[in-house]
Amino acid sequence: MDGDSGRVLYEKEGYTARPNASTTKVMTCILALEKGSGDDYVMVSENAAAQPEVKLNLKEGEQYYLEDLLYSLMLKSHNDTAVAIAEHIGGSVEGFAKMMNAKAKELGCKHTHFANPNGLYLDDHYTTAYDMALIASAAMKNEEFRKITGTKTYTIPKTNLNDARPLYNKHNMLHPITYPYGYDYCIGGKTGYTDIARYTLVTFAKKGDMEIVCVVMK
Repeated sequence: MDGDSGRVLYEKEGYTARPNASTTKVMTCILALEKGSGDDYVMVSENAAAQPEVKLNLKEGEQYYLEDLLYSLMLKSHNDTAVAIAEHIGGSVEGFAKMMNAKAKELGCKHTHFANPNGLYLDDHYTTAYDMALIASAAMKNEEFRKITGTKTYTIPKTNLNDARPLYNKHNMLHPITYPYGYDYCIGGKTGYTDIARYTLVTFAKKGDMEIVCVVMK
């Protein structure tokens, strides 16, 4: 999809609803940026700390700045971080999911339903490549989102219950020097995987004045 005009340049089964795994976190991030502030204090709940891998290993009662959690969310795809953000912004996972669905509808998504902030498989959690491209295009219009998704490395500062931890962006297209399949024009993106969704990807590229959004599912 052309990121500026929204014109679809190529699609294959682009309107087929599928589980989309951690590309869900693009929506989680943009909602958090719109509804929260980077210097918000986020208190980790027992529920957030209990989420399955991949995780930052949050601890119940631990405090973070929201901004730091957004880097954890987007660079390393941490599931516990996604729930902590959702509970902070929406009051609960269920409350945040309602916000996600309202935002999807606002953006013109017609075959999308979110049930959680991290993309772990649920029967009623799905989108299409086209709808996901709409969400991703909207996200890239937010300068803070652009900064986060294009960041290659970041350090989570020391908290009240954990030492500082370095993060390395797992979207390998951002690392053309390190990985043979890196891409010089890549400016960010989000990977995903579950056994049912298989590999999923939202990625962004820019060359000259043209910016492209690409979504791959299953």
